[in-house]
Amino acid sequence: MELAKRKEMILAAVVEQYIKTGEPIGSKLIMQCLPISVSSATIRNEMSELAEMGYLDQPHTSAGRVPSQKGYRYYIDHLMNADQLSDEERLGIKRELERFMGSPDKLLEKAGEMLAKITGCAALSTTPTDEGATIKHIELMPVGTRIAMIVMMTSSGIIKNGICKTDTEITRDMVNTFYDIVNECFIGRPVSDVGTVMIQTLVASLGANALSMSPLFVVLADIAAQAMQAEIRLEGEQNLLHHREFGNSIYEMMQFFDEKDKLERAISTDKPGLNVIIGKENMYRQLENSSMIIARYSIGGHDGGTIGVIGPTRLDYARIIPSIEYLTSLVGEMLTDTLEE
Repeated sequence: MELAKRKEMILAAVVEQYIKTGEPIGSKLIMQCLPISVSSATIRNEMSELAEMGYLDQPHTSAGRVPSQKGYRYYIDHLMNADQLSDEERLGIKRELERFMGSPDKLLEKAGEMLAKITGCAALSTTPTDEGATIKHIELMPVGTRIAMIVMMTSSGIIKNGICKTDTEITRDMVNTFYDIVNECFIGRPVSDVGTVMIQTLVASLGANALSMSPLFVVLADIAAQAMQAEIRLEGEQNLLHHREFGNSIYEMMQFFDEKDKLERAISTDKPGLNVIIGKENMYRQLENSSMIIARYSIGGHDGGTIGVIGPTRLDYARIIPSIEYLTSLVGEMLTDTLEE
C-alpha cells in the first residue's frame, strides 16, 4: 500500500533521524526536518496513524517513535535517496583493491575487510562456485621424495591445493607423465567432470603406471570437489559488539556465525542485483534483530559469489548500499580481468 505524501515525508524523517541519533524521535524534531510547514500537533497525529498502520513503534519508556521493520522496508523500497560515493572514495577503494588483483582469494578477503571498515558492520563474502567453471591450470610440486603438492586453478579464479603421499619415489618421468595426462584430460574440462568415475577410468588406462600415478589423481579429484564448494568468509564480526541494539542477542548471533552452512543458506538468494533482508525477513531466529545487505558479483558474465554486510536494523542504508554496489561491481571486474590474463 502506498502512503500519502505527507506521511511518506514524516516516515522518511523518522527513519533518517533515528538512524542518525539512535534515540526515539519526537514531533518537534520532525517539524524542523520537513520541507513543508506542518504543526507539531498534526505531525503527532500522523505519527500515531503510522504507528497504527505498523510503520512506527513506540518504546515503553519514551513518547518518541522509532521505525518498525515494516517502516524500514517501506523507506528502502520507496523513499530512500542513496548517498553515492564520491570520485575520491571510488578511486581510493579501487587503488586499494588493485594491489590484490593477482590473487582472487586475497582480493575477496581485502574487499571484506574494507567493507567492514567502511560500514562498521560484519562483512561477508563467498568465493565463486565452480558450477560450469573449467580447469585452467594444474601444477605438481614435489616437496619430498614421496610427497607432492598439487595446485589447481579454475576459470572462476578458485585456487585449491592438496598434499599427496605416494608409495613410490616421485621421479622426473612421473612428473612428465602427470603433465601429459593433465594437458590431455583435464585442462579446459569442466571441474564438475572430475569425479570418482573419471579417475577410476583414467587409472585403469595407465597400465604399468597405475600403482605409482593413482594417488596423484585421487588427490586431484579431492581438490576438484573442494573447488565446487563455495567458501563463506566473515570480516569485522567484532564491529557488532559496538551496536547496542543487539543487547544480549549478540552472543547467540556470534555462535550462529560459526555455523557456516546455515549462514550460507541465510544469504542465498535467486533475486538478481542487491537485496536487503530486514529483521524477521531473515530465515533464522538468530538474525531477527539484524539486517543483511547482499549483492552478487559476476565473473565474465557468469554468476560468481556474494558480497554484503550484517548489522542492526538501524543501518545507514543510504550510505551502505552504494558502497556494496560499487565494491561488488569492482570485484567482479577485477576477477574477470585477472582470469582473462
